[in-house]
Amino acid sequence: MIKGVNKQVLEISETQNGFFEKAIFFVKPEYSGMGEGRLKESARKEIENAGKPPVRSYKYKKERMKNAIILTAAFISGIVVGLASATLF
Repeated sequence: MIKGVNKQVLEISETQNGFFEKAIFFVKPEYSGMGEGRLKESARKEIENAGKPPVRSYKYKKERMKNAIILTAAFISGIVVGLASATLF
């Protein structure tokens, strides 16, 4: 069922994205007064980001590196303790 439509629609037919041939955006009422050029620029940015995996944050990469160092240190410590106990017995 289709009800009355009172929305501003922005259609981008030149997406320059290999996945999509056309994109349709429904503009929120509070932004309908914004200039068409600014709306199109915002829509193009969204299209460019479509299909791309999210970028991992620096904090995530730093945490991952910290965990890798801890695991490596634990592994080396285990080898050292194992060798030391093998030479004592």
